[in-house]
Amino acid sequence: MIYRIRAHHGMCFSFFRGKGYSGEFTDNMWAMKEKLKRNPEVIIIRETDDVCAHCPNNRAGVCTSAGKVESYDSQVLALCGLAPNTRIRWKDFEKLVKEHILSAGKREKICGGCQWNELCR
Repeated sequence: MIYRIRAHHGMCFSFFRGKGYSGEFTDNMWAMKEKLKRNPEVIIIRETDDVCAHCPNNRAGVCTSAGKVESYDSQVLALCGLAPNTRIRWKDFEKLVKEHILSAGKREKICGGCQWNELCR
């Protein structure tokens, strides 16, 4: 199975602790987190993904905050040196995010305006 993952969700998974938009969303995040532990191949994208599928902000495949989250995705891709639709093993992507964004102190510059920012500090 190849999972579709929004680029900025590479950061979100590092900080996810069970809070979310809804119970269905949170349950899906836990399930995705478990699936990703197995290090599957993923496609890093800039549109709704397997996480967004259960988000109440997903309206027929379009995020109600599309402009904001597309900016997050573009910045993550650029900092990690990846093009949209790159196929990569999850742990390799996770490592790129950690090295180029999280450990480099760039997370808040990318998504400091996110409603969940306090959880990621």
